[in-house]
Amino acid sequence: MLFFSPLVGYSGKINFDLYLFPRFNAIFNSFTFIFLCMALWAIIKKKNIKLHKGFILAAWSSTMLFLFSYLTFHFLQSESPTFGGEGFIRPIYFTILISHSILAALVVPLAMFATWWGWSLQTLKHKKIVRWTMPIWLYVSITGVIVYLFMAPYY
Repeated sequence: MLFFSPLVGYSGKINFDLYLFPRFNAIFNSFTFIFLCMALWAIIKKKNIKLHKGFILAAWSSTMLFLFSYLTFHFLQSESPTFGGEGFIRPIYFTILISHSILAALVVPLAMFATWWGWSLQTLKHKKIVRWTMPIWLYVSITGVIVYLFMAPYY
């Protein structure tokens, strides 16, 4: 979506360090991962639907904060740094990055349907879709942190 936006980005002077945004992104992804793990614990171990819903809402909140931070950074930053790693680490980084990017685009509609069906008590549909959604969302949130750790030296 960002690539097709008519917005070309901000070209004025920024009076703060834009590279705080990637750190915020990693923090938000970390919170999403933790909230999702807690949502699993709440429903599987405790059978507590109310607590499960609360953790899912928290995961959505941290995901939305991530999305806002990510889009803001890429709108304000004219050129993003590139990964400078060499040797065996380079294909590892790009494998993680590519899988993260593809699955991040895929998980959004999956998570939206899963949340809607859960909230509207369509339990069978909810259980069926979350078997795919939860592992993908967990993977995307933790690999977001890993991508940040790979890129941190270049910010």
